Amino acid sequence: MSYKKIMTIIAVMIAIMFICSCNPVNQKKTGKTDWLKNWEKNNKVWKGMHFSPLEAKEFDPLKKFITEVMVPKGLNALVLEINYSFKFKSHPELAGTGFDKKQARQLVELCHQNNIRLIPLFNCIGHQSDGGENTFALLQKYPQFDETPYAPADNNGIYCREWCPSNPDVYPIVFDLIDEIIDAFHADAINVGMDEIFLLGDPNCPYCKGGNTAKIFANAVNKFHHHIVNEKGIEMHMWGDRLLKASEHGYEGEKEVSKTGTDAAIDMIPKDIVICDWHYWWRPQFTSVQHFVDKGFRVWPTTWRQATGGITFCQAAQKCNSDKALGMLFTGWYISSPDQLTDVINNDLEKYKNAENEFRIPYAEGILETMDKTLAEMDKSLN
Repeated sequence: MSYKKIMTIIAVMIAIMFICSCNPVNQKKTGKTDWLKNWEKNNKVWKGMHFSPLEAKEFDPLKKFITEVMVPKGLNALVLEINYSFKFKSHPELAGTGFDKKQARQLVELCHQNNIRLIPLFNCIGHQSDGGENTFALLQKYPQFDETPYAPADNNGIYCREWCPSNPDVYPIVFDLIDEIIDAFHADAINVGMDEIFLLGDPNCPYCKGGNTAKIFANAVNKFHHHIVNEKGIEMHMWGDRLLKASEHGYEGEKEVSKTGTDAAIDMIPKDIVICDWHYWWRPQFTSVQHFVDKGFRVWPTTWRQATGGITFCQAAQKCNSDKALGMLFTGWYISSPDQLTDVINNDLEKYKNAENEFRIPYAEGILETMDKTLAEMDKSLN
């Protein structure tokens, strides 16, 4: 082969490598942003607030909550559940009536200006319906992904619909949605949900039937981890209840712990996943934080609206004496607008009397009481 041909081949190969490196599809985020490095340096204890999906009209109330509630209380993380509320462009058939990309960028900027890390949440596998008759967008538009397509249309007899994690066709669509959320929120972490999953291995599912539930669950977790951590280069969070064996922990019911065998997946998944360990009610002991720490995970204990439960859970996490116990996350279940929390603080409640959303105010009061008393308990350990 002549020298000229060799040089031509080398030039073509260099050109191809350059084109591939410029293609964002082939690029992986590497390293942490300067903002995140600074946030981690200055926030050894995570103090977070979580909201369920919000409508677009809640954009200004959320900004007000960030500046007038989160900042004064010293909260430094916002977990914003997105699901199918986002105005998706990649799959407009799944777009909701919540925030768009422009609003997402503005929220991130506001959070960063106030030392708050914004972490979006997208529910995967479970919670594909609202616990009632309403099935969410993915399974409405793509019913072939349903783990139990034979279930009645009104969801009678099941807790929530789930998509089948063993169906390979679901992942390209879900990854498109996750990627769009990551881009819109400039996210350095995303929570993939995966709580309260009960239907894996359904005997009528052509993909899952007869399968080991722990392996099915772990395979799904590992797929998300590969995409989010290995390919996108950001942090992955998830709820922890499916990783807790009911017989080894004293939590009641089947929601906080697993009775379907998925708990064995805890030894099949990467240890760099942040586990959001949720327990909402007082009990004499909380064994789960130490369990996750012993397994090598970082844990973000999560509470809701019972102050005694939040305080004792916080105390249990502190007894672990480990930097893997990250702090506390306060959930906003049953809150449809951040204004409901802000109005309780300002005692501006007249508008709620006999109103459709009056029932939400006791939830707001409980969340704020739990937050204030638990934060005070956390501060005691830091002084």
